[in-house]
Amino acid sequence: MIALQIKNIKQFMNQFLAGDAFDSFLLEQASISTYNTFTIDGRENKSFYTSEEWEDKEIRPYEFTQWKKIRSVCFDLIKGKRTPTAFQFVLHLLPEYTASLLEKGDTAVTPDQVKAFVINIKYDGTSLTLITGTAFHTFLMDKTPDALWDNAVRQFLTKRQIDYDET
Repeated sequence: MIALQIKNIKQFMNQFLAGDAFDSFLLEQASISTYNTFTIDGRENKSFYTSEEWEDKEIRPYEFTQWKKIRSVCFDLIKGKRTPTAFQFVLHLLPEYTASLLEKGDTAVTPDQVKAFVINIKYDGTSLTLITGTAFHTFLMDKTPDALWDNAVRQFLTKRQIDYDET
């Protein structure tokens, strides 16, 4: 787990909310504080779907909503003349990228042992921080996946020319 302080918040937010840079993620949850505090549970709502749709992996491939599908809703809540007082987003890397990420390291951890590679994005009114995390289905002694994910996030930000300081 690492914490990365984003240097140019406006540039980051442009890529996060107006671009497709984060479309390889799912939204677990969001909290956006402006004139109200809006909370979004990213879990797909079973009662919204028919039983056939719920089981159809083409229609509903993930437990959580794809960021690209809900990004515009979050953008509408944040945009305006005034900066939000705070926000927090919890994102999961799309599961289909887990295997290729693990292949980059010398680890015996398999994709089915990894629940999620996570990015927690926090804004407190003055600074924006990204915190990485890895969730497993069971306790593992091998911390290689954590290091692989931390490096992948650093590379992801660098590739998109998002400057950060590691805190």
